[in-house]
Amino acid sequence: MGIPRNPLRKLMFRRLMKNKLSVAGGIIVAALFLVAVLAPVISPYNPNDIDRFHILEKPGIHHPLGTDDLGRDILSRMIWGARISLSVGFVAVGIATLIGILFGAIAGYYGGWPDMIITRFIDIMLSIPTFFLILAVIAFIGSGIFNIMAVIGFTSWMGVARLVRAEFLTLKERDYVLAARALGASDMQIIFRHIMINSMAPVLVSAVLGIAGAVLVESALSFLGIGVQPPTPSWGNILTLGKDNIEIAWWLSVFPGLAILITVLGYNLLGEGIRDAIDPRLWESERK
Repeated sequence: MGIPRNPLRKLMFRRLMKNKLSVAGGIIVAALFLVAVLAPVISPYNPNDIDRFHILEKPGIHHPLGTDDLGRDILSRMIWGARISLSVGFVAVGIATLIGILFGAIAGYYGGWPDMIITRFIDIMLSIPTFFLILAVIAFIGSGIFNIMAVIGFTSWMGVARLVRAEFLTLKERDYVLAARALGASDMQIIFRHIMINSMAPVLVSAVLGIAGAVLVESALSFLGIGVQPPTPSWGNILTLGKDNIEIAWWLSVFPGLAILITVLGYNLLGEGIRDAIDPRLWESERK
């Protein structure tokens, strides 16, 4: 008999809460989410307001993180930039996860020639440097925020597909799947009602870690000038201003750089904690 579902969930949650680093990562992620949602309320200034009397002003009382070369408040632009960066991360990872689940489920469940074709396609995609592929695609279709979300999502699904394929190859031979098939369940019922729900744990971990990667990619694209375009605030394009004024305006580089670092660190810590919490090899030791 398997472990009851509710006690298993409690065990996972207890293990997650015991991991101080994962709790810290969860707090960081929750704080960033609140900042992004409440941006219109907590932003002290309009992020695009130009003030020619306070150009490149150092951090102070009126502008806690300083201003840029147009006199725009950096704190306000950082707050609104959090909304852009996290939106890109969630949407891109959502697209990648859906595509990966679809291809991985088909390859793992049916095997044979569908598995061979999908696996070879994954190998081809993995052989292409992802960042350069993203650069090439954006050069053709443009650099709008929705294009960036789509491109990152459509070029980062391969890891999820391989995870789902591996889970399906293992789970499709379990007794409950064989029983469902013997009772006349269709392939779609077996895939979505029996196998899919039991293969989501590693996908969840991959998705959480993938958000951090998507935030990094978006910031890099914006830094290079082909991501989110000014005047829309993004941590990456604020860093670009910092590069251009590094000798006289250190705050333009330090604060967005710290924001990216903390965001990526938070998602990585949370993802690592979830991965440890759902590791079945540790369940028995925790229950004793």
